[in-house]
Amino acid sequence: MKFKARLDLIFFLIASLFFFDGFSQKADTLKWWDPSKNSFPVIEGQGWLTGLARPYDRLPARAEKLVRQPVWNLSRNEAGLQVNFKTDAKQIVVRYVVEGSLQMQHFPATGVSGVDLYSMNNDGGWNWSGGRYNFGDTIVYRFDNLELNNARYAKGREFRLYLPLYNKLQWLEIGVPTNTLFTPLPKRTEKPIVIYGTSITQGGCASRPGMAWTSILSRNIDREIINLGFSGNGRLEKEVMDFVVEVDAKAYVLDCLANLSNSTEFPPDEVKKRLVDAVKLIRSKHPEAPVILTAHATITDQLNAARNKSITDINLVLQHAAEALTSAGFKDIHMLEIKLGMDDTVDGSHPTDLGMLHYAEAYGKKLREVFQEPAGNNTTSIPLSQYRDAAIYDWKTRHNELIELNAAIPPKIVFFGNSITHYWGGEPKAPMARGTDSWDKTLAPLGTRNFGYGWDRIENVLWRVYHGELDGYKASQVVLMIGTNNFQYNTNEEILSGLDFLIKAIKVRQPQADILLLGIIPRRNMEPRVKELNKEIIKLAQQLKIKGAETGKLFLNKDGKVNEAFFTDGLHPNAEGYRLLANFLKPKLKG
Repeated sequence: MKFKARLDLIFFLIASLFFFDGFSQKADTLKWWDPSKNSFPVIEGQGWLTGLARPYDRLPARAEKLVRQPVWNLSRNEAGLQVNFKTDAKQIVVRYVVEGSLQMQHFPATGVSGVDLYSMNNDGGWNWSGGRYNFGDTIVYRFDNLELNNARYAKGREFRLYLPLYNKLQWLEIGVPTNTLFTPLPKRTEKPIVIYGTSITQGGCASRPGMAWTSILSRNIDREIINLGFSGNGRLEKEVMDFVVEVDAKAYVLDCLANLSNSTEFPPDEVKKRLVDAVKLIRSKHPEAPVILTAHATITDQLNAARNKSITDINLVLQHAAEALTSAGFKDIHMLEIKLGMDDTVDGSHPTDLGMLHYAEAYGKKLREVFQEPAGNNTTSIPLSQYRDAAIYDWKTRHNELIELNAAIPPKIVFFGNSITHYWGGEPKAPMARGTDSWDKTLAPLGTRNFGYGWDRIENVLWRVYHGELDGYKASQVVLMIGTNNFQYNTNEEILSGLDFLIKAIKVRQPQADILLLGIIPRRNMEPRVKELNKEIIKLAQQLKIKGAETGKLFLNKDGKVNEAFFTDGLHPNAEGYRLLANFLKPKLKG
Protein backbone atom coordinates (compact mmCIF):
# COMPACT_ATOMS: atom_id res chain seq x y z
CA MET A 1 0.00 0.00 0.00
CA LYS A 2 2.83 2.37 0.88
CA PHE A 3 4.52 1.69 -2.47
CA LYS A 4 1.25 2.29 -4.37
CA ALA A 5 0.63 5.54 -2.46
CA ARG A 6 4.12 6.77 -3.33
CA LEU A 7 3.64 5.77 -6.97
CA ASP A 8 0.32 7.65 -7.08
CA LEU A 9 2.02 10.70 -5.64
CA ILE A 10 4.78 10.56 -8.26
CA PHE A 11 2.25 10.32 -11.09
CA PHE A 12 0.31 13.25 -9.60
CA LEU A 13 3.42 15.43 -9.42
CA ILE A 14 4.40 14.60 -12.99
CA ALA A 15 0.88 15.37 -14.23
CA SER A 16 0.91 18.63 -12.31
CA LEU A 17 4.18 19.66 -13.91
CA PHE A 18 2.78 18.98 -17.37
CA PHE A 19 -0.40 20.92 -16.55
CA PHE A 20 1.31 24.01 -15.21
CA ASP A 21 4.00 23.94 -17.91
CA GLY A 22 1.33 23.76 -20.57
CA PHE A 23 -0.59 26.49 -18.86
CA SER A 24 2.41 28.82 -18.68
CA GLN A 25 3.11 28.29 -22.36
CA LYS A 26 -0.46 29.20 -23.25
CA ALA A 27 -0.40 32.15 -20.88
CA ASP A 28 2.59 33.59 -22.77
CA THR A 29 0.36 33.98 -25.86
CA LEU A 30 -2.18 36.05 -23.96
CA LYS A 31 -2.57 39.80 -23.78
CA TRP A 32 -3.33 41.07 -20.28
CA TRP A 33 -5.61 43.84 -19.02
CA ASP A 34 -5.53 45.44 -15.56
CA PRO A 35 -8.95 47.03 -14.81
CA SER A 36 -7.46 49.32 -12.16
CA LYS A 37 -5.27 50.99 -14.79
CA ASN A 38 -7.94 51.51 -17.44
CA SER A 39 -8.22 55.02 -18.90
CA PHE A 40 -11.91 55.33 -17.94
CA PRO A 41 -13.86 53.90 -14.96
CA VAL A 42 -14.73 50.23 -15.42
CA ILE A 43 -15.08 48.92 -11.85
CA GLU A 44 -18.77 48.68 -10.96
CA GLY A 45 -20.07 48.52 -7.40
CA GLN A 46 -17.94 51.40 -6.13
CA GLY A 47 -19.60 54.56 -4.88
CA TRP A 48 -16.34 56.53 -5.13
CA LEU A 49 -14.16 56.81 -8.22
CA THR A 50 -11.50 59.05 -6.70
CA GLY A 51 -9.76 59.41 -3.36
CA LEU A 52 -9.25 55.68 -2.89
CA ALA A 53 -6.28 54.27 -1.01
CA ARG A 54 -6.39 51.19 -3.27
CA PRO A 55 -8.24 50.79 -6.57
CA TYR A 56 -10.64 48.11 -5.29
CA ASP A 57 -11.62 49.68 -1.92
CA ARG A 58 -15.29 50.24 -1.15
CA LEU A 59 -14.82 53.40 0.93
CA PRO A 60 -12.55 56.38 0.18
CA ALA A 61 -9.23 56.73 1.98
CA ARG A 62 -10.49 59.47 4.32
CA ALA A 63 -12.87 56.93 5.88
CA GLU A 64 -9.96 55.24 7.66
CA LYS A 65 -9.88 58.01 10.26
CA LEU A 66 -13.66 58.35 10.56
CA VAL A 67 -15.13 54.85 10.83
CA ARG A 68 -14.26 52.05 13.28
CA GLN A 69 -11.23 49.99 12.32
CA PRO A 70 -13.22 46.78 11.65
CA VAL A 71 -15.45 48.67 9.21
CA TRP A 72 -12.43 50.16 7.46
CA ASN A 73 -10.76 46.76 7.18
CA LEU A 74 -13.90 45.17 5.73
CA SER A 75 -14.36 48.04 3.28
CA ARG A 76 -11.15 46.83 1.65
CA ASN A 77 -12.83 43.55 0.68
CA GLU A 78 -14.11 43.58 -2.90
CA ALA A 79 -17.69 42.49 -2.12
CA GLY A 80 -20.04 43.44 -4.95
CA LEU A 81 -17.33 44.75 -7.28
CA GLN A 82 -17.36 43.63 -10.88
CA VAL A 83 -15.85 44.51 -14.26
CA ASN A 84 -17.54 44.18 -17.63
CA PHE A 85 -15.85 43.65 -20.96
CA LYS A 86 -16.57 42.39 -24.45
CA THR A 87 -14.50 39.77 -26.24
CA ASP A 88 -14.75 37.11 -28.92
CA ALA A 89 -12.13 34.98 -27.17
CA LYS A 90 -12.76 31.30 -26.57
CA GLN A 91 -10.34 31.38 -23.65
CA ILE A 92 -10.25 33.84 -20.73
CA VAL A 93 -7.70 33.65 -17.93
CA VAL A 94 -7.86 35.63 -14.69
CA ARG A 95 -4.86 35.84 -12.38
CA TYR A 96 -4.58 37.79 -9.14
CA VAL A 97 -3.12 37.92 -5.64
CA VAL A 98 -5.05 38.42 -2.38
CA GLU A 99 -3.83 39.30 1.12
CA GLY A 100 -6.23 37.52 3.49
CA SER A 101 -7.12 33.95 4.34
CA LEU A 102 -8.42 32.01 1.37
CA GLN A 103 -11.42 30.45 3.13
CA MET A 104 -13.39 30.18 6.37
CA GLN A 105 -14.83 27.21 8.29
CA HIS A 106 -18.33 27.78 6.95
CA PHE A 107 -17.44 29.59 3.74
CA PRO A 108 -15.50 28.04 0.79
CA ALA A 109 -12.46 29.56 -0.89
CA THR A 110 -14.44 29.99 -4.12
CA GLY A 111 -16.74 32.42 -2.29
CA VAL A 112 -14.24 34.09 0.05
CA SER A 113 -11.42 34.54 -2.47
CA GLY A 114 -12.69 33.35 -5.86
CA VAL A 115 -13.91 35.18 -8.93
CA ASP A 116 -16.96 34.37 -11.04
CA LEU A 117 -17.62 34.82 -14.76
CA TYR A 118 -20.96 35.37 -16.51
CA SER A 119 -21.78 36.30 -20.09
CA MET A 120 -24.81 37.97 -21.62
CA ASN A 121 -26.49 36.28 -24.57
CA ASN A 122 -27.99 38.17 -27.51
CA ASP A 123 -31.47 38.12 -25.91
CA GLY A 124 -30.28 39.87 -22.75
CA GLY A 125 -30.15 36.73 -20.58
CA TRP A 126 -27.18 35.53 -18.54
CA ASN A 127 -25.03 32.41 -18.85
CA TRP A 128 -22.59 31.19 -16.21
CA SER A 129 -19.09 30.09 -17.20
CA GLY A 130 -17.48 27.33 -15.16
CA GLY A 131 -13.71 27.65 -14.87
CA ARG A 132 -10.76 25.59 -13.65
CA TYR A 133 -9.00 27.27 -10.76
CA ASN A 134 -5.83 26.98 -8.73
CA PHE A 135 -5.52 28.66 -5.32
CA GLY A 136 -1.85 29.37 -4.84
CA ASP A 137 0.22 32.45 -4.05
CA THR A 138 -1.16 33.68 -7.35
CA ILE A 139 -4.75 32.54 -7.86
CA VAL A 140 -5.54 31.54 -11.43
CA TYR A 141 -8.96 30.95 -12.99
CA ARG A 142 -9.04 29.58 -16.52
CA PHE A 143 -12.17 29.56 -18.68
CA ASP A 144 -11.78 27.46 -21.82
CA ASN A 145 -13.93 26.46 -24.79
CA LEU A 146 -16.14 29.54 -24.65
CA GLU A 147 -17.95 28.80 -27.89
CA LEU A 148 -19.93 31.70 -29.37
CA ASN A 149 -21.17 29.94 -32.53
CA ASN A 150 -23.34 32.84 -33.61
CA ALA A 151 -22.75 35.53 -36.22
CA ARG A 152 -24.38 38.03 -33.88
CA TYR A 153 -21.34 37.74 -31.62
CA ALA A 154 -18.96 38.76 -34.41
CA LYS A 155 -17.84 41.80 -32.40
CA GLY A 156 -17.67 39.86 -29.16
CA ARG A 157 -19.89 38.94 -26.27
CA GLU A 158 -20.36 40.88 -23.04
CA PHE A 159 -18.78 39.26 -19.98
CA ARG A 160 -19.09 40.18 -16.30
CA LEU A 161 -16.39 39.20 -13.82
CA TYR A 162 -17.34 39.31 -10.14
CA LEU A 163 -14.47 39.92 -7.72
CA PRO A 164 -13.88 38.15 -4.36
CA LEU A 165 -16.42 38.73 -1.59
CA TYR A 166 -14.18 38.57 1.47
CA ASN A 167 -10.60 39.33 0.53
CA LYS A 168 -8.24 42.12 -0.41
CA LEU A 169 -6.86 42.22 -3.94
CA GLN A 170 -3.25 43.22 -4.40
CA TRP A 171 -3.58 43.10 -8.17
CA LEU A 172 -5.68 41.42 -10.86
CA GLU A 173 -5.28 40.88 -14.61
CA ILE A 174 -7.55 39.40 -17.27
CA GLY A 175 -5.94 37.67 -20.24
CA VAL A 176 -7.25 36.66 -23.66
CA PRO A 177 -5.40 35.32 -26.74
CA THR A 178 -3.49 38.04 -28.57
CA ASN A 179 -5.41 37.55 -31.83
CA THR A 180 -8.85 38.17 -30.25
CA LEU A 181 -10.96 41.26 -29.66
CA PHE A 182 -11.11 42.77 -26.18
CA THR A 183 -13.07 45.90 -25.23
CA PRO A 184 -13.43 47.17 -21.65
CA LEU A 185 -16.97 48.39 -20.95
CA PRO A 186 -17.48 51.61 -18.98
CA LYS A 187 -19.16 51.74 -15.61
CA ARG A 188 -22.88 52.43 -16.04
CA THR A 189 -24.05 56.01 -15.59
CA GLU A 190 -27.49 55.26 -14.14
CA LYS A 191 -27.99 55.94 -10.45
CA PRO A 192 -27.12 52.80 -8.45
CA ILE A 193 -28.90 51.16 -5.55
CA VAL A 194 -26.97 51.52 -2.27
CA ILE A 195 -27.31 48.69 0.26
CA TYR A 196 -25.90 49.13 3.77
CA GLY A 197 -25.90 45.85 5.64
CA THR A 198 -24.16 42.99 7.40
CA SER A 199 -22.26 39.84 6.40
CA ILE A 200 -25.41 38.66 4.62
CA THR A 201 -25.18 41.68 2.33
CA GLN A 202 -21.41 41.32 1.97
CA GLY A 203 -21.99 37.82 0.59
CA GLY A 204 -21.57 35.30 3.39
CA CYS A 205 -21.86 32.39 2.64
CA ALA A 206 -22.27 32.26 -1.15
CA SER A 207 -20.41 29.45 -2.89
CA ARG A 208 -19.05 31.95 -5.42
CA PRO A 209 -19.33 35.75 -5.89
CA GLY A 210 -22.04 35.59 -8.56
CA MET A 211 -24.32 33.81 -6.08
CA ALA A 212 -24.29 36.60 -3.48
CA TRP A 213 -27.85 37.91 -3.33
CA THR A 214 -26.76 41.40 -4.37
CA SER A 215 -25.13 39.89 -7.50
CA ILE A 216 -28.24 37.89 -8.36
CA LEU A 217 -30.41 40.95 -7.77
CA SER A 218 -28.21 43.12 -9.96
CA ARG A 219 -28.55 40.66 -12.85
CA ASN A 220 -32.30 40.28 -12.33
CA ILE A 221 -33.13 43.99 -12.36
CA ASP A 222 -30.12 45.02 -14.48
CA ARG A 223 -28.91 47.81 -12.20
CA GLU A 224 -25.65 48.62 -10.48
CA ILE A 225 -25.59 47.89 -6.76
CA ILE A 226 -23.20 49.47 -4.28
CA ASN A 227 -22.59 46.74 -1.69
CA LEU A 228 -21.80 48.35 1.68
CA GLY A 229 -22.14 45.14 3.65
CA PHE A 230 -19.71 44.89 6.58
CA SER A 231 -19.53 41.48 8.18
CA GLY A 232 -20.59 41.72 11.84
CA ASN A 233 -20.39 45.51 11.64
CA GLY A 234 -23.55 46.75 9.93
CA ARG A 235 -24.67 48.90 12.84
CA LEU A 236 -26.27 52.00 11.26
CA GLU A 237 -23.46 54.14 12.62
CA LYS A 238 -23.55 57.85 11.86
CA GLU A 239 -19.94 57.73 10.67
CA VAL A 240 -20.84 55.14 8.02
CA MET A 241 -24.17 56.75 7.14
CA ASP A 242 -22.30 59.96 6.32
CA PHE A 243 -20.56 58.02 3.55
CA VAL A 244 -23.74 56.21 2.45
CA VAL A 245 -25.47 59.51 1.64
CA GLU A 246 -22.48 60.75 -0.37
CA VAL A 247 -23.62 58.37 -3.11
CA ASP A 248 -26.46 59.75 -5.23
CA ALA A 249 -28.60 56.62 -5.40
CA LYS A 250 -31.83 55.55 -7.04
CA ALA A 251 -32.78 53.94 -3.71
CA TYR A 252 -31.23 53.26 -0.31
CA VAL A 253 -31.57 49.95 1.51
CA LEU A 254 -30.87 49.61 5.25
CA ASP A 255 -30.48 45.94 6.18
CA CYS A 256 -28.56 46.00 9.47
CA LEU A 257 -30.87 44.41 12.05
CA ALA A 258 -28.93 41.13 12.16
CA ASN A 259 -26.03 43.05 13.76
CA LEU A 260 -28.31 45.03 16.11
CA SER A 261 -30.39 42.21 17.59
CA ASN A 262 -28.32 41.91 20.78
CA SER A 263 -30.60 43.82 23.17
CA THR A 264 -27.86 44.07 25.81
CA GLU A 265 -25.42 45.86 23.51
CA PHE A 266 -28.10 47.64 21.47
CA PRO A 267 -31.26 48.40 23.53
CA PRO A 268 -34.51 48.79 21.54
CA ASP A 269 -34.59 52.57 21.98
CA GLU A 270 -31.06 52.85 20.59
CA VAL A 271 -31.90 50.69 17.57
CA LYS A 272 -35.00 52.76 16.87
CA LYS A 273 -33.00 55.98 17.15
CA ARG A 274 -30.38 54.71 14.72
CA LEU A 275 -33.05 53.72 12.21
CA VAL A 276 -34.85 57.06 12.45
CA ASP A 277 -31.64 59.08 12.34
CA ALA A 278 -30.40 57.15 9.30
CA VAL A 279 -33.59 57.82 7.33
CA LYS A 280 -33.59 61.49 8.34
CA LEU A 281 -30.01 61.84 7.14
CA ILE A 282 -30.88 60.24 3.79
CA ARG A 283 -33.87 62.54 3.40
CA SER A 284 -31.81 65.64 4.23
CA LYS A 285 -29.45 64.86 1.34
CA HIS A 286 -31.78 63.05 -1.08
CA PRO A 287 -35.39 64.21 -0.59
CA GLU A 288 -36.86 62.10 -3.41
CA ALA A 289 -35.01 58.79 -3.09
CA PRO A 290 -37.02 55.86 -1.70
CA VAL A 291 -35.73 54.07 1.40
CA ILE A 292 -36.25 50.37 2.14
CA LEU A 293 -36.03 49.23 5.76
CA THR A 294 -35.41 45.48 5.88
CA ALA A 295 -36.54 43.34 8.78
CA HIS A 296 -34.37 40.59 10.25
CA ALA A 297 -35.11 37.53 8.12
CA THR A 298 -37.28 34.92 9.80
CA ILE A 299 -36.56 31.23 9.36
CA THR A 300 -39.36 28.69 9.35
CA ASP A 301 -38.98 25.45 11.33
CA GLN A 302 -36.22 26.90 13.51
CA LEU A 303 -36.51 25.40 17.00
CA ASN A 304 -34.38 27.98 18.82
CA ALA A 305 -37.08 29.79 20.79
CA ALA A 306 -34.73 32.42 22.22
CA ARG A 307 -33.43 33.32 18.77
CA ASN A 308 -36.94 33.48 17.35
CA LYS A 309 -37.94 35.88 20.12
CA SER A 310 -34.88 38.04 19.48
CA ILE A 311 -35.81 38.31 15.80
CA THR A 312 -39.45 39.10 16.61
CA ASP A 313 -38.41 41.80 19.09
CA ILE A 314 -35.97 43.56 16.76
CA ASN A 315 -38.49 43.50 13.91
CA LEU A 316 -41.05 45.13 16.20
CA VAL A 317 -38.54 47.93 16.79
CA LEU A 318 -38.24 48.37 13.02
CA GLN A 319 -42.01 48.57 12.69
CA HIS A 320 -42.20 51.25 15.41
CA ALA A 321 -39.41 53.23 13.71
CA ALA A 322 -41.22 53.09 10.36
CA GLU A 323 -44.46 54.21 11.99
CA ALA A 324 -42.67 57.11 13.70
CA LEU A 325 -41.16 58.22 10.39
CA THR A 326 -44.49 58.00 8.59
CA SER A 327 -46.21 59.98 11.36
CA ALA A 328 -43.51 62.64 11.04
CA GLY A 329 -44.41 63.07 7.36
CA PHE A 330 -41.64 61.07 5.71
CA LYS A 331 -42.81 59.53 2.44
CA ASP A 332 -41.54 56.72 0.23
CA ILE A 333 -40.41 54.68 3.24
CA HIS A 334 -40.89 50.97 2.61
CA MET A 335 -40.55 47.87 4.79
CA LEU A 336 -39.40 44.48 3.56
CA GLU A 337 -39.85 41.19 5.38
CA ILE A 338 -37.98 38.12 4.14
CA LYS A 339 -39.06 34.63 5.12
CA LEU A 340 -36.56 31.80 4.68
CA GLY A 341 -36.99 28.04 4.73
CA MET A 342 -35.04 25.61 6.86
CA ASP A 343 -32.61 24.87 3.99
CA ASP A 344 -31.88 28.52 3.25
CA THR A 345 -28.99 29.03 5.68
CA VAL A 346 -25.63 27.49 6.53
CA ASP A 347 -25.81 28.18 10.26
CA GLY A 348 -29.18 29.77 11.00
CA SER A 349 -27.98 33.19 9.81
CA HIS A 350 -25.85 33.14 6.67
CA PRO A 351 -27.66 32.07 3.49
CA THR A 352 -26.84 29.08 1.37
CA ASP A 353 -27.02 29.67 -2.36
CA LEU A 354 -30.70 28.76 -2.11
CA GLY A 355 -31.15 31.36 0.59
CA MET A 356 -29.28 33.92 -1.50
CA LEU A 357 -31.70 33.28 -4.35
CA HIS A 358 -34.66 33.82 -2.04
CA TYR A 359 -33.14 37.05 -0.71
CA ALA A 360 -32.66 38.31 -4.27
CA GLU A 361 -36.21 37.38 -5.25
CA ALA A 362 -37.67 39.21 -2.25
CA TYR A 363 -35.62 42.32 -2.95
CA GLY A 364 -36.38 42.21 -6.67
CA LYS A 365 -40.11 42.08 -6.03
CA LYS A 366 -39.94 44.99 -3.57
CA LEU A 367 -37.70 47.17 -5.75
CA ARG A 368 -39.86 46.63 -8.83
CA GLU A 369 -42.83 47.74 -6.75
CA VAL A 370 -40.99 50.81 -5.42
CA PHE A 371 -39.67 51.81 -8.87
CA GLN A 372 -43.00 51.04 -10.59
CA GLU A 373 -41.19 48.57 -12.84
CA PRO A 374 -43.34 45.45 -12.69
CA ALA A 375 -42.46 42.29 -14.59
CA GLY A 376 -45.21 40.07 -15.91
CA ASN A 377 -45.51 36.35 -16.56
CA ASN A 378 -45.14 36.43 -20.35
CA THR A 379 -41.78 37.01 -22.02
CA THR A 380 -43.27 40.14 -23.61
CA SER A 381 -43.63 41.73 -20.15
CA ILE A 382 -40.24 40.78 -18.68
CA PRO A 383 -37.83 43.68 -19.40
CA LEU A 384 -34.59 42.67 -21.13
CA SER A 385 -31.83 44.28 -23.14
CA GLN A 386 -30.59 42.64 -26.36
CA TYR A 387 -27.65 42.40 -28.77
CA ARG A 388 -29.27 40.71 -31.77
CA ASP A 389 -28.12 43.34 -34.27
CA ALA A 390 -24.62 43.76 -32.84
CA ALA A 391 -22.95 43.37 -36.24
CA ILE A 392 -24.62 46.64 -37.33
CA TYR A 393 -24.89 48.75 -34.16
CA ASP A 394 -24.31 48.56 -30.40
CA TRP A 395 -27.61 48.45 -28.51
CA LYS A 396 -26.33 49.86 -25.18
CA THR A 397 -24.39 52.61 -26.95
CA ARG A 398 -27.55 53.74 -28.74
CA HIS A 399 -29.41 53.72 -25.41
CA ASN A 400 -26.75 55.90 -23.79
CA GLU A 401 -26.74 58.27 -26.76
CA LEU A 402 -30.50 58.70 -26.48
CA ILE A 403 -30.31 59.43 -22.75
CA GLU A 404 -27.67 62.12 -23.38
CA LEU A 405 -29.55 63.58 -26.34
CA ASN A 406 -32.82 63.73 -24.40
CA ALA A 407 -31.10 65.62 -21.58
CA ALA A 408 -29.54 68.12 -23.99
CA ILE A 409 -32.50 68.59 -26.35
CA PRO A 410 -35.79 67.13 -25.02
CA PRO A 411 -37.92 65.60 -27.77
CA LYS A 412 -41.52 66.63 -28.41
CA ILE A 413 -42.55 63.36 -30.06
CA VAL A 414 -41.03 60.03 -29.03
CA PHE A 415 -41.22 57.31 -31.69
CA PHE A 416 -40.58 53.83 -30.22
CA GLY A 417 -40.00 50.93 -32.58
CA ASN A 418 -37.70 48.28 -34.00
CA SER A 419 -35.51 48.33 -37.13
CA ILE A 420 -38.42 49.66 -39.22
CA THR A 421 -38.27 52.84 -37.14
CA HIS A 422 -34.52 52.72 -36.46
CA TYR A 423 -33.55 52.70 -40.14
CA TRP A 424 -36.00 55.43 -41.12
CA GLY A 425 -33.85 58.46 -40.21
CA GLY A 426 -33.44 61.19 -37.63
CA GLU A 427 -31.33 61.29 -34.46
CA PRO A 428 -29.46 59.37 -33.15
CA LYS A 429 -28.29 58.57 -36.66
CA ALA A 430 -28.91 55.06 -37.95
CA PRO A 431 -26.09 53.13 -39.67
CA MET A 432 -28.27 52.36 -42.71
CA ALA A 433 -31.10 54.90 -42.91
CA ARG A 434 -33.44 54.33 -45.86
CA GLY A 435 -36.07 57.07 -45.47
CA THR A 436 -34.09 60.14 -44.47
CA ASP A 437 -35.90 62.44 -46.88
CA SER A 438 -39.39 61.73 -45.52
CA TRP A 439 -38.18 61.82 -41.89
CA ASP A 440 -36.44 65.16 -42.40
CA LYS A 441 -39.39 66.66 -44.26
CA THR A 442 -42.30 65.37 -42.17
CA LEU A 443 -41.19 64.14 -38.75
CA ALA A 444 -38.11 66.19 -37.83
CA PRO A 445 -39.88 69.60 -37.98
CA LEU A 446 -42.34 68.34 -35.34
CA GLY A 447 -39.55 67.57 -32.87
CA THR A 448 -39.73 63.80 -33.38
CA ARG A 449 -36.90 61.65 -32.03
CA ASN A 450 -36.13 58.17 -33.30
CA PHE A 451 -36.36 55.63 -30.45
CA GLY A 452 -36.20 52.66 -32.82
CA TYR A 453 -33.69 49.84 -32.22
CA GLY A 454 -32.96 47.12 -34.75
CA TRP A 455 -34.34 43.70 -33.69
CA ASP A 456 -36.20 45.09 -30.66
CA ARG A 457 -39.15 43.20 -29.25
CA ILE A 458 -41.78 44.52 -26.86
CA GLU A 459 -39.81 43.43 -23.80
CA ASN A 460 -36.75 45.35 -25.02
CA VAL A 461 -38.72 48.57 -25.30
CA LEU A 462 -40.03 47.90 -21.79
CA TRP A 463 -36.41 47.70 -20.53
CA ARG A 464 -35.65 51.01 -22.21
CA VAL A 465 -38.68 52.65 -20.64
CA TYR A 466 -37.62 51.35 -17.22
CA HIS A 467 -34.04 52.56 -17.73
CA GLY A 468 -34.57 56.22 -18.33
CA GLU A 469 -35.50 56.88 -21.94
CA LEU A 470 -38.71 58.67 -20.88
CA ASP A 471 -37.28 60.36 -17.78
CA GLY A 472 -36.38 64.01 -17.22
CA TYR A 473 -38.60 65.71 -19.81
CA LYS A 474 -42.25 66.01 -20.91
CA ALA A 475 -43.17 64.84 -24.39
CA SER A 476 -46.35 65.90 -26.15
CA GLN A 477 -46.78 62.49 -27.81
CA VAL A 478 -45.43 58.95 -27.69
CA VAL A 479 -45.78 56.88 -30.87
CA LEU A 480 -45.45 53.12 -30.55
CA MET A 481 -44.96 50.66 -33.42
CA ILE A 482 -43.55 47.42 -32.01
CA GLY A 483 -44.26 43.69 -32.01
CA THR A 484 -43.28 42.27 -35.38
CA ASN A 485 -40.10 40.70 -33.94
CA ASN A 486 -42.22 38.85 -31.36
CA PHE A 487 -44.05 36.86 -34.06
CA GLN A 488 -41.63 33.95 -34.00
CA TYR A 489 -41.72 33.57 -30.21
CA ASN A 490 -45.11 34.74 -28.98
CA THR A 491 -48.80 34.27 -29.63
CA ASN A 492 -51.03 37.20 -30.56
CA GLU A 493 -52.42 37.13 -27.03
CA GLU A 494 -48.92 37.42 -25.54
CA ILE A 495 -48.08 40.29 -27.89
CA LEU A 496 -51.24 42.15 -26.87
CA SER A 497 -50.52 41.48 -23.21
CA GLY A 498 -47.02 42.89 -23.64
CA LEU A 499 -48.32 45.99 -25.41
CA ASP A 500 -50.82 46.54 -22.62
CA PHE A 501 -48.00 46.23 -20.07
CA LEU A 502 -45.75 48.60 -22.02
CA ILE A 503 -48.38 51.29 -22.56
CA LYS A 504 -49.17 51.37 -18.84
CA ALA A 505 -45.45 51.82 -18.10
CA ILE A 506 -45.30 54.70 -20.58
CA LYS A 507 -48.31 56.38 -18.95
CA VAL A 508 -46.61 56.30 -15.54
CA ARG A 509 -43.58 58.18 -16.90
CA GLN A 510 -45.27 60.50 -19.41
CA PRO A 511 -48.80 61.00 -18.03
CA GLN A 512 -49.36 64.22 -20.00
CA ALA A 513 -48.41 62.75 -23.38
CA ASP A 514 -50.85 61.52 -25.99
CA ILE A 515 -50.08 57.93 -26.97
CA LEU A 516 -50.51 56.75 -30.56
CA LEU A 517 -50.44 52.96 -30.96
CA LEU A 518 -49.75 51.90 -34.53
CA GLY A 519 -50.66 48.60 -36.06
CA ILE A 520 -47.90 46.35 -37.38
CA ILE A 521 -46.75 46.84 -40.96
CA PRO A 522 -47.59 43.79 -43.12
CA ARG A 523 -44.94 41.12 -43.64
CA ARG A 524 -44.45 38.91 -46.64
CA ASN A 525 -46.20 35.54 -46.10
CA MET A 526 -47.61 36.71 -42.75
CA GLU A 527 -50.34 39.03 -44.02
CA PRO A 528 -53.31 37.13 -42.48
CA ARG A 529 -51.78 37.06 -39.00
CA VAL A 530 -50.84 40.75 -39.16
CA LYS A 531 -54.37 41.62 -40.25
CA GLU A 532 -55.97 39.75 -37.33
CA LEU A 533 -53.49 41.13 -34.79
CA ASN A 534 -53.97 44.70 -35.99
CA LYS A 535 -57.70 44.42 -35.38
CA GLU A 536 -56.94 43.50 -31.78
CA ILE A 537 -54.35 46.27 -31.46
CA ILE A 538 -56.98 48.87 -32.37
CA LYS A 539 -59.34 47.33 -29.80
CA LEU A 540 -56.57 47.49 -27.18
CA ALA A 541 -56.02 51.18 -27.92
CA GLN A 542 -59.72 51.82 -27.37
CA GLN A 543 -59.70 49.89 -24.09
CA LEU A 544 -56.71 51.85 -22.82
CA LYS A 545 -58.27 55.13 -24.00
CA ILE A 546 -55.42 56.04 -26.31
CA LYS A 547 -55.31 56.63 -30.06
CA GLY A 548 -54.78 53.76 -32.45
CA ALA A 549 -54.06 53.70 -36.18
CA GLU A 550 -54.02 50.80 -38.65
CA THR A 551 -51.09 51.16 -41.04
CA GLY A 552 -51.43 47.76 -42.68
CA LYS A 553 -53.76 48.61 -45.56
CA LEU A 554 -51.29 51.17 -46.89
CA PHE A 555 -48.83 48.47 -47.88
CA LEU A 556 -51.14 45.81 -49.36
CA ASN A 557 -52.25 45.01 -52.90
CA LYS A 558 -55.89 44.29 -53.63
CA ASP A 559 -55.22 40.58 -53.15
CA GLY A 560 -54.14 41.21 -49.55
CA LYS A 561 -50.45 40.54 -50.23
CA VAL A 562 -47.68 43.04 -49.48
CA ASN A 563 -46.97 45.52 -52.24
CA GLU A 564 -43.32 44.78 -52.93
CA ALA A 565 -42.89 48.23 -54.46
CA PHE A 566 -42.80 49.68 -50.93
CA PHE A 567 -40.33 47.19 -49.38
CA THR A 568 -36.69 46.22 -49.58
CA ASP A 569 -37.30 42.66 -48.35
CA GLY A 570 -41.00 42.18 -47.67
CA LEU A 571 -40.59 43.58 -44.17
CA HIS A 572 -38.56 46.82 -44.13
CA PRO A 573 -39.92 49.77 -46.14
CA ASN A 574 -37.84 51.40 -48.84
CA ALA A 575 -37.72 55.17 -49.33
CA GLU A 576 -41.10 55.15 -51.09
CA GLY A 577 -42.64 53.08 -48.33
CA TYR A 578 -41.36 55.49 -45.70
CA ARG A 579 -42.81 58.44 -47.65
CA LEU A 580 -46.16 56.65 -47.71
CA LEU A 581 -46.02 56.06 -43.96
CA ALA A 582 -44.93 59.65 -43.24
CA ASN A 583 -47.87 61.10 -45.18
CA PHE A 584 -50.24 58.77 -43.33
CA LEU A 585 -48.88 59.78 -39.92
CA LYS A 586 -48.54 63.53 -40.51
CA PRO A 587 -52.13 64.52 -39.55
CA LYS A 588 -51.97 62.23 -36.50
CA LEU A 589 -48.77 63.64 -35.02
CA LYS A 590 -48.78 66.27 -32.30
CA GLY A 591 -45.69 68.44 -32.47
